[in-house]
Amino acid sequence: MSFLRLMGAKNPTLFHLVTRSALSSISSSSSSSLTIKASFSLSTTDMVKAIRVHEQGGPQVLKWEDVEIGEPKEGEVRVRNKAVGVNFIDVYFRKGVYKAPSFPFTPGMEAVGVVTAVGAGLTGRQVGDLVAYAGQPMGSYAEEQILPANKVVPVPSSIDPPIAASIMLKGMTTHFLVRRCFKVEPGHTILVHAAAGGVGSLLCQWANALGATVIGTVSNKEKAAQAKEDGCHHVIISKEEDFVARVNEITSGNGVEVVYDSVGKDTFEGSLACLKLRGYMVSFGQSSGSPDPVPLSSLAAKSLFLTRPSLMQYVVTRDELLEAAGELFANVASGVLKVRVNHTYPLSEAAKAHEDLENRKTSGSIVLIP
Repeated sequence: MSFLRLMGAKNPTLFHLVTRSALSSISSSSSSSLTIKASFSLSTTDMVKAIRVHEQGGPQVLKWEDVEIGEPKEGEVRVRNKAVGVNFIDVYFRKGVYKAPSFPFTPGMEAVGVVTAVGAGLTGRQVGDLVAYAGQPMGSYAEEQILPANKVVPVPSSIDPPIAASIMLKGMTTHFLVRRCFKVEPGHTILVHAAAGGVGSLLCQWANALGATVIGTVSNKEKAAQAKEDGCHHVIISKEEDFVARVNEITSGNGVEVVYDSVGKDTFEGSLACLKLRGYMVSFGQSSGSPDPVPLSSLAAKSLFLTRPSLMQYVVTRDELLEAAGELFANVASGVLKVRVNHTYPLSEAAKAHEDLENRKTSGSIVLIP
Protein backbone atom coordinates (compact mmCIF):
# COMPACT_ATOMS: atom_id res chain seq x y z
CA MET A 1 0.00 0.00 0.00
CA SER A 2 1.34 3.45 -0.87
CA PHE A 3 2.24 6.00 1.83
CA LEU A 4 -0.58 8.34 0.81
CA ARG A 5 -3.22 5.59 0.81
CA LEU A 6 -2.00 4.42 4.24
CA MET A 7 -2.08 7.99 5.54
CA GLY A 8 -5.58 8.45 4.15
CA ALA A 9 -6.80 5.35 5.92
CA LYS A 10 -5.29 6.41 9.26
CA ASN A 11 -5.99 10.17 9.13
CA PRO A 12 -8.54 11.28 6.50
CA THR A 13 -8.27 14.96 7.50
CA LEU A 14 -4.48 15.06 7.15
CA PHE A 15 -4.74 13.15 3.86
CA HIS A 16 -7.21 15.76 2.56
CA LEU A 17 -4.91 18.65 3.52
CA VAL A 18 -1.84 17.04 1.96
CA THR A 19 -3.58 16.18 -1.29
CA ARG A 20 -5.22 19.62 -1.47
CA SER A 21 -1.81 21.24 -1.05
CA ALA A 22 -0.32 18.99 -3.69
CA LEU A 23 -3.11 19.69 -6.15
CA SER A 24 -2.72 23.45 -5.59
CA SER A 25 0.85 23.22 -6.82
CA ILE A 26 -0.18 21.64 -10.12
CA SER A 27 -1.05 24.96 -11.75
CA SER A 28 2.45 26.34 -11.08
CA SER A 29 4.35 23.66 -12.96
CA SER A 30 3.26 21.48 -15.86
CA SER A 31 6.14 19.06 -15.24
CA SER A 32 5.28 18.71 -11.58
CA SER A 33 1.67 18.27 -12.65
CA LEU A 34 2.64 15.16 -14.57
CA THR A 35 4.57 13.84 -11.59
CA ILE A 36 1.79 14.52 -9.10
CA LYS A 37 -0.93 13.10 -11.35
CA ALA A 38 1.07 9.92 -11.74
CA SER A 39 1.34 9.56 -8.01
CA PHE A 40 -2.46 9.74 -7.65
CA SER A 41 -3.29 7.37 -10.52
CA LEU A 42 -2.95 4.29 -8.33
CA SER A 43 -6.13 2.24 -8.65
CA THR A 44 -8.01 1.25 -5.52
CA THR A 45 -8.21 -2.48 -4.97
CA ASP A 46 -9.96 -4.60 -2.35
CA MET A 47 -9.75 -8.24 -1.42
CA VAL A 48 -12.81 -10.45 -1.82
CA LYS A 49 -13.38 -14.19 -1.66
CA ALA A 50 -13.87 -16.28 -4.79
CA ILE A 51 -13.69 -19.83 -6.06
CA ARG A 52 -10.53 -20.34 -8.11
CA VAL A 53 -9.53 -23.17 -10.46
CA HIS A 54 -5.78 -23.69 -10.96
CA GLU A 55 -6.00 -26.93 -12.93
CA GLN A 56 -8.56 -29.12 -14.65
CA GLY A 57 -10.10 -31.88 -12.61
CA GLY A 58 -12.88 -33.00 -10.31
CA PRO A 59 -14.80 -30.88 -7.80
CA GLN A 60 -11.75 -30.85 -5.51
CA VAL A 61 -9.97 -28.35 -7.80
CA LEU A 62 -12.47 -25.65 -6.76
CA LYS A 63 -10.53 -23.59 -4.19
CA TRP A 64 -11.85 -20.85 -1.88
CA GLU A 65 -9.32 -18.01 -2.09
CA ASP A 66 -8.73 -14.28 -1.73
CA VAL A 67 -8.67 -12.27 -4.97
CA GLU A 68 -8.17 -8.60 -5.75
CA ILE A 69 -10.93 -6.52 -7.26
CA GLY A 70 -10.51 -2.98 -8.52
CA GLU A 71 -12.85 -0.16 -9.42
CA PRO A 72 -15.02 -0.27 -12.56
CA LYS A 73 -13.68 1.44 -15.65
CA GLU A 74 -15.66 3.28 -18.28
CA GLY A 75 -18.58 1.11 -19.38
CA GLU A 76 -18.33 -1.18 -16.35
CA VAL A 77 -20.13 -1.76 -13.06
CA ARG A 78 -18.99 -3.40 -9.85
CA VAL A 79 -21.55 -5.81 -8.40
CA ARG A 80 -21.78 -7.44 -4.97
CA ASN A 81 -23.36 -10.82 -5.65
CA LYS A 82 -26.35 -11.92 -3.58
CA ALA A 83 -26.96 -15.25 -5.32
CA VAL A 84 -25.00 -17.26 -7.90
CA GLY A 85 -26.47 -19.85 -10.25
CA VAL A 86 -24.80 -23.22 -10.87
CA ASN A 87 -24.93 -24.80 -14.33
CA PHE A 88 -23.42 -27.78 -16.12
CA ILE A 89 -21.36 -25.41 -18.24
CA ASP A 90 -19.42 -24.63 -15.04
CA VAL A 91 -18.56 -28.32 -14.81
CA TYR A 92 -17.48 -28.36 -18.45
CA PHE A 93 -15.00 -25.52 -17.86
CA ARG A 94 -13.73 -27.10 -14.65
CA LYS A 95 -13.11 -30.45 -16.35
CA GLY A 96 -11.66 -28.97 -19.52
CA VAL A 97 -14.49 -29.98 -21.88
CA TYR A 98 -14.60 -26.27 -22.66
CA LYS A 99 -11.31 -24.39 -22.64
CA ALA A 100 -10.91 -21.73 -19.96
CA PRO A 101 -9.28 -18.48 -21.14
CA SER A 102 -6.44 -18.85 -18.61
CA PHE A 103 -5.44 -20.38 -15.27
CA PRO A 104 -6.27 -19.74 -12.55
CA PHE A 105 -9.85 -18.70 -13.32
CA THR A 106 -13.08 -18.08 -11.46
CA PRO A 107 -15.97 -20.16 -12.83
CA GLY A 108 -19.62 -19.18 -13.00
CA MET A 109 -21.86 -17.79 -15.71
CA GLU A 110 -24.78 -16.16 -13.88
CA ALA A 111 -25.55 -14.17 -10.77
CA VAL A 112 -27.76 -11.51 -9.24
CA GLY A 113 -26.34 -8.70 -7.16
CA VAL A 114 -26.37 -5.06 -6.17
CA VAL A 115 -24.39 -2.44 -8.07
CA THR A 116 -21.81 -0.92 -5.69
CA ALA A 117 -19.92 1.31 -8.15
CA VAL A 118 -20.23 2.50 -11.75
CA GLY A 119 -17.57 3.51 -14.24
CA ALA A 120 -17.00 7.08 -15.37
CA GLY A 121 -19.64 8.53 -17.64
CA LEU A 122 -22.00 5.58 -17.34
CA THR A 123 -25.74 6.24 -17.57
CA GLY A 124 -28.66 3.88 -17.16
CA ARG A 125 -27.16 2.01 -14.22
CA GLN A 126 -26.59 3.36 -10.72
CA VAL A 127 -25.39 2.31 -7.30
CA GLY A 128 -28.06 0.30 -5.50
CA ASP A 129 -29.61 -1.25 -8.62
CA LEU A 130 -30.46 -4.94 -8.39
CA VAL A 131 -29.16 -6.52 -11.58
CA ALA A 132 -28.66 -9.94 -13.12
CA TYR A 133 -26.38 -11.30 -15.81
CA ALA A 134 -25.72 -14.54 -17.66
CA GLY A 135 -22.91 -15.59 -19.97
CA GLN A 136 -19.54 -14.01 -20.56
CA PRO A 137 -17.41 -12.84 -18.88
CA MET A 138 -17.08 -15.91 -16.70
CA GLY A 139 -16.48 -15.33 -13.00
CA SER A 140 -19.70 -15.26 -10.96
CA TYR A 141 -18.39 -17.63 -8.25
CA ALA A 142 -17.19 -14.58 -6.32
CA GLU A 143 -18.40 -12.24 -3.62
CA GLU A 144 -17.97 -9.30 -6.00
CA GLN A 145 -17.10 -8.85 -9.66
CA ILE A 146 -16.60 -6.27 -12.37
CA LEU A 147 -19.01 -6.57 -15.31
CA PRO A 148 -19.64 -4.79 -18.61
CA ALA A 149 -22.64 -2.56 -17.96
CA ASN A 150 -24.30 -3.62 -21.20
CA LYS A 151 -24.35 -7.25 -20.01
CA VAL A 152 -26.47 -6.68 -16.89
CA VAL A 153 -30.26 -6.40 -16.84
CA PRO A 154 -32.57 -4.98 -14.17
CA VAL A 155 -34.33 -7.50 -11.94
CA PRO A 156 -38.00 -6.78 -11.15
CA SER A 157 -38.65 -6.22 -7.46
CA SER A 158 -41.23 -9.02 -7.54
CA ILE A 159 -38.53 -11.66 -8.17
CA ASP A 160 -36.23 -12.72 -5.32
CA PRO A 161 -32.48 -12.77 -6.06
CA PRO A 162 -32.06 -16.57 -5.64
CA ILE A 163 -34.91 -17.15 -8.09
CA ALA A 164 -33.50 -14.70 -10.62
CA ALA A 165 -29.97 -16.08 -10.25
CA SER A 166 -31.20 -19.62 -10.79
CA ILE A 167 -32.96 -18.87 -14.08
CA MET A 168 -30.87 -16.30 -15.93
CA LEU A 169 -28.72 -18.73 -17.90
CA LYS A 170 -31.20 -21.62 -17.87
CA GLY A 171 -34.19 -19.39 -18.51
CA MET A 172 -32.71 -17.42 -21.39
CA THR A 173 -31.43 -20.72 -22.80
CA THR A 174 -34.99 -22.04 -22.64
CA HIS A 175 -36.22 -18.87 -24.32
CA PHE A 176 -34.02 -19.25 -27.37
CA LEU A 177 -34.64 -23.02 -27.54
CA VAL A 178 -38.43 -22.75 -27.76
CA ARG A 179 -38.80 -19.31 -29.35
CA ARG A 180 -35.93 -18.94 -31.79
CA CYS A 181 -33.80 -22.06 -32.39
CA PHE A 182 -36.97 -24.08 -33.03
CA LYS A 183 -40.24 -22.23 -32.62
CA VAL A 184 -42.57 -24.46 -30.62
CA GLU A 185 -46.21 -24.09 -31.62
CA PRO A 186 -49.57 -25.63 -30.68
CA GLY A 187 -49.87 -29.14 -32.06
CA HIS A 188 -46.17 -29.95 -31.91
CA THR A 189 -44.94 -33.02 -30.05
CA ILE A 190 -41.52 -32.59 -28.48
CA LEU A 191 -39.05 -34.75 -26.55
CA VAL A 192 -37.12 -33.26 -23.62
CA HIS A 193 -34.28 -35.25 -22.06
CA ALA A 194 -33.41 -34.63 -18.39
CA ALA A 195 -36.89 -33.21 -17.99
CA ALA A 196 -36.48 -32.62 -14.25
CA GLY A 197 -33.19 -30.73 -14.59
CA GLY A 198 -32.68 -27.00 -14.48
CA VAL A 199 -33.29 -26.30 -18.18
CA GLY A 200 -35.46 -29.39 -18.67
CA SER A 201 -37.97 -28.25 -16.07
CA LEU A 202 -38.32 -24.84 -17.70
CA LEU A 203 -38.52 -26.38 -21.18
CA CYS A 204 -41.43 -28.59 -20.15
CA GLN A 205 -43.33 -25.70 -18.58
CA TRP A 206 -42.73 -23.23 -21.41
CA ALA A 207 -43.49 -25.71 -24.21
CA ASN A 208 -46.65 -26.84 -22.44
CA ALA A 209 -47.77 -23.21 -22.15
CA LEU A 210 -47.15 -22.82 -25.90
CA GLY A 211 -49.54 -25.67 -26.62
CA ALA A 212 -47.13 -28.53 -27.36
CA THR A 213 -47.44 -32.15 -26.28
CA VAL A 214 -44.39 -32.78 -24.10
CA ILE A 215 -42.61 -36.11 -23.68
CA GLY A 216 -39.89 -36.11 -21.04
CA THR A 217 -37.20 -38.54 -19.94
CA VAL A 218 -35.99 -38.74 -16.33
CA SER A 219 -33.84 -41.11 -14.27
CA ASN A 220 -36.18 -42.06 -11.40
CA LYS A 221 -39.75 -41.97 -10.07
CA GLU A 222 -39.22 -38.87 -7.94
CA LYS A 223 -38.08 -36.89 -10.96
CA ALA A 224 -40.95 -38.37 -12.97
CA ALA A 225 -43.42 -36.84 -10.52
CA GLN A 226 -41.75 -33.45 -10.89
CA ALA A 227 -41.78 -33.66 -14.68
CA LYS A 228 -45.51 -34.42 -14.61
CA GLU A 229 -46.04 -31.40 -12.40
CA ASP A 230 -44.07 -29.28 -14.88
CA GLY A 231 -46.36 -30.12 -17.77
CA CYS A 232 -44.98 -33.35 -19.23
CA HIS A 233 -47.85 -35.25 -20.79
CA HIS A 234 -45.78 -38.44 -21.02
CA VAL A 235 -42.83 -39.28 -18.76
CA ILE A 236 -40.31 -42.01 -19.52
CA ILE A 237 -38.01 -43.36 -16.81
CA SER A 238 -34.97 -44.07 -18.95
CA LYS A 239 -33.46 -46.63 -16.56
CA GLU A 240 -36.60 -48.74 -16.79
CA GLU A 241 -37.77 -48.22 -20.36
CA ASP A 242 -36.34 -47.88 -23.87
CA PHE A 243 -37.13 -44.26 -24.62
CA VAL A 244 -36.99 -44.78 -28.40
CA ALA A 245 -39.61 -47.53 -28.25
CA ARG A 246 -41.82 -45.50 -25.90
CA VAL A 247 -41.65 -42.37 -28.09
CA ASN A 248 -42.53 -44.49 -31.10
CA GLU A 249 -45.50 -45.90 -29.17
CA ILE A 250 -46.68 -42.51 -27.88
CA THR A 251 -46.52 -40.90 -31.33
CA SER A 252 -48.00 -43.92 -33.15
CA GLY A 253 -44.77 -44.24 -35.09
CA ASN A 254 -44.76 -40.65 -36.34
CA GLY A 255 -41.94 -39.34 -34.16
CA VAL A 256 -41.51 -35.87 -32.68
CA GLU A 257 -40.93 -32.49 -34.30
CA VAL A 258 -37.96 -31.67 -32.10
CA VAL A 259 -35.69 -33.29 -29.52
CA TYR A 260 -34.03 -31.11 -26.88
CA ASP A 261 -31.01 -33.13 -25.77
CA SER A 262 -28.67 -31.93 -23.03
CA VAL A 263 -27.44 -35.43 -22.14
CA GLY A 264 -25.26 -36.16 -25.17
CA LYS A 265 -23.46 -39.47 -25.51
CA ASP A 266 -26.07 -41.70 -23.84
CA THR A 267 -29.05 -40.35 -25.78
CA PHE A 268 -27.78 -38.85 -29.05
CA GLU A 269 -28.36 -41.75 -31.46
CA GLY A 270 -31.69 -42.62 -29.88
CA SER A 271 -32.76 -39.00 -30.13
CA LEU A 272 -32.17 -39.01 -33.88
CA ALA A 273 -34.30 -42.15 -34.14
CA CYS A 274 -37.18 -40.39 -32.35
CA LEU A 275 -37.49 -37.60 -34.92
CA LYS A 276 -40.14 -37.44 -37.58
CA LEU A 277 -39.43 -36.43 -41.17
CA ARG A 278 -37.64 -33.07 -41.30
CA GLY A 279 -37.36 -33.09 -37.52
CA TYR A 280 -34.95 -30.94 -35.50
CA MET A 281 -32.26 -32.40 -33.28
CA VAL A 282 -31.22 -29.69 -30.82
CA SER A 283 -28.11 -30.86 -28.94
CA PHE A 284 -27.39 -28.22 -26.31
CA GLY A 285 -25.40 -30.15 -23.70
CA GLN A 286 -23.44 -33.31 -22.96
CA SER A 287 -23.82 -34.24 -19.32
CA SER A 288 -23.01 -37.90 -20.14
CA GLY A 289 -20.07 -37.01 -22.39
CA SER A 290 -19.57 -35.96 -25.99
CA PRO A 291 -21.64 -37.93 -28.51
CA ASP A 292 -19.79 -40.25 -30.85
CA PRO A 293 -19.25 -38.71 -34.30
CA VAL A 294 -22.05 -39.41 -36.78
CA PRO A 295 -21.72 -39.21 -40.56
CA LEU A 296 -23.63 -36.33 -42.08
CA SER A 297 -25.24 -38.80 -44.45
CA SER A 298 -27.09 -40.40 -41.52
CA LEU A 299 -29.39 -37.38 -41.47
CA ALA A 300 -30.43 -37.88 -45.07
CA ALA A 301 -32.98 -40.68 -44.64
CA LYS A 302 -35.41 -38.34 -42.89
CA SER A 303 -33.92 -34.98 -44.01
CA LEU A 304 -33.13 -34.14 -40.39
CA PHE A 305 -31.82 -30.85 -39.05
CA LEU A 306 -29.02 -30.92 -36.46
CA THR A 307 -27.88 -27.91 -34.45
CA ARG A 308 -25.54 -27.33 -31.49
CA PRO A 309 -26.67 -23.90 -30.29
CA SER A 310 -25.29 -21.64 -27.57
CA LEU A 311 -26.98 -18.81 -25.71
CA MET A 312 -24.16 -16.40 -26.53
CA GLN A 313 -25.13 -16.43 -30.21
CA TYR A 314 -28.73 -15.55 -29.37
CA VAL A 315 -28.07 -12.53 -27.13
CA VAL A 316 -25.46 -10.82 -29.26
CA THR A 317 -27.05 -7.38 -29.07
CA ARG A 318 -28.34 -5.43 -26.09
CA ASP A 319 -31.85 -5.55 -27.58
CA GLU A 320 -31.72 -9.35 -27.86
CA LEU A 321 -30.55 -9.61 -24.25
CA LEU A 322 -33.31 -7.35 -22.94
CA GLU A 323 -35.95 -9.16 -24.99
CA ALA A 324 -34.91 -12.58 -23.69
CA ALA A 325 -34.63 -11.47 -20.05
CA GLY A 326 -37.85 -9.46 -20.26
CA GLU A 327 -39.91 -12.35 -21.61
CA LEU A 328 -38.34 -14.69 -19.08
CA PHE A 329 -39.08 -12.47 -16.08
CA ALA A 330 -42.61 -11.82 -17.35
CA ASN A 331 -43.31 -15.57 -17.50
CA VAL A 332 -41.95 -16.03 -13.99
CA ALA A 333 -44.02 -13.14 -12.64
CA SER A 334 -47.20 -14.42 -14.33
CA GLY A 335 -46.75 -17.96 -13.04
CA VAL A 336 -46.17 -19.57 -16.45
CA LEU A 337 -42.77 -20.65 -15.15
CA LYS A 338 -42.48 -22.07 -11.65
CA VAL A 339 -38.87 -22.04 -10.52
CA ARG A 340 -37.59 -24.55 -7.99
CA VAL A 341 -34.46 -23.63 -6.13
CA ASN A 342 -34.23 -27.03 -4.49
CA HIS A 343 -30.61 -26.79 -3.42
CA THR A 344 -28.61 -23.94 -1.91
CA TYR A 345 -24.98 -24.07 -0.76
CA PRO A 346 -22.60 -21.48 0.67
CA LEU A 347 -20.41 -20.15 -2.13
CA SER A 348 -17.40 -21.57 -0.28
CA GLU A 349 -18.90 -25.07 -0.75
CA ALA A 350 -19.12 -24.91 -4.54
CA ALA A 351 -17.18 -28.19 -4.74
CA LYS A 352 -19.99 -30.00 -2.91
CA ALA A 353 -22.55 -28.46 -5.25
CA HIS A 354 -20.60 -29.70 -8.28
CA GLU A 355 -20.24 -33.18 -6.79
CA ASP A 356 -23.98 -33.47 -6.17
CA LEU A 357 -24.81 -32.10 -9.62
CA GLU A 358 -22.55 -34.57 -11.41
CA ASN A 359 -23.85 -37.49 -9.34
CA ARG A 360 -27.44 -36.56 -10.28
CA LYS A 361 -28.37 -36.00 -6.64
CA THR A 362 -30.11 -32.73 -7.50
CA SER A 363 -33.27 -31.65 -9.27
CA GLY A 364 -34.36 -28.20 -10.31
CA SER A 365 -31.88 -25.40 -9.74
CA ILE A 366 -28.79 -25.00 -7.56
CA VAL A 367 -27.81 -21.64 -6.09
CA LEU A 368 -24.67 -20.58 -4.23
CA ILE A 369 -25.02 -17.89 -1.56
CA PRO A 370 -21.94 -15.64 -0.98
